[in-house]
Amino acid sequence: MTQFSSCLQSGEMEKQQSSSSSSSSGVTDFQQQWGSWTTLLKRFYDDPKVAQLMSTRLGQYLSSHPFFALTVLLFGALAALPVGLFLSFALVTSVMSAVGFVLFEVFLLSVGGLSLLCLLPGIALFAVMVSGTFIVLYITVSNILNRYFPHLTKQGKVQEESERETS
Repeated sequence: MTQFSSCLQSGEMEKQQSSSSSSSSGVTDFQQQWGSWTTLLKRFYDDPKVAQLMSTRLGQYLSSHPFFALTVLLFGALAALPVGLFLSFALVTSVMSAVGFVLFEVFLLSVGGLSLLCLLPGIALFAVMVSGTFIVLYITVSNILNRYFPHLTKQGKVQEESERETS
């Protein structure tokens, strides 16, 4: 800051010497504007965040290289809008793709759920029909075996043993 303020003061002296031939009202207007500019810069440098930044190595480097500092400032100011627009675009597309993915997932789950709900009653009907068929076959085969082959069943064995014991 000291180098910048000394540069400002030397520039002020040069302006005062060169403007002595000009009208005195132009000089006083310039001096008033210059004074307001220096008070604005002083207020800016008195800000704690700026003072903290200026105490770092980067702040000291930028203070000693005003052209580079102005270049960095202009680049930052001019790049803020395109970077902000790009980040907004990236955020919006990310949100839209996430919402689209969620909607697509909901659609797929709905189709899958409806398919499952259509398939389950068919499976239940098939299971009932197959179980009924097996039960009818079991009863039929069991009755046929009991009638024509009583010696193969337990009742037939019990009747045969009771007949043997009585005879």
